Amino acid sequence: MKAAISYQLRIDVDRPVRVRVGRLGRFLFPAGRYVYTGSAKRNLEARIARHLRKEKALRWHIDWLLSAPGVEVVSVKRSSESECALNHKVAGAIVAPGFGASDCRSGCRSHLRYLG
Repeated sequence: MKAAISYQLRIDVDRPVRVRVGRLGRFLFPAGRYVYTGSAKRNLEARIARHLRKEKALRWHIDWLLSAPGVEVVSVKRSSESECALNHKVAGAIVAPGFGASDCRSGCRSHLRYLG
């Protein structure tokens, strides 16, 4: 089996929340389920563990969302597929264009999908 190089966080937002996402701007995240797709060139497990901590410096777009009240990661899926290939398989709406996709060259538009 190939080593995991990417991951998906399943996230619950228990009520609508307006969040400033770094320089990307402010967004309203409706209540519901989200999927965030990310990767790490090395130390994948450390990256996932960092995302799961509540106390951390806000560095990546996902950090801003996960630090908001009422936002919780409910599960983590690891994958040997590339971040963008995995992201393309997720249906759902884009509520924050560019989220987690600053360096994306595959036309993803966002690595965060709102499932409802």
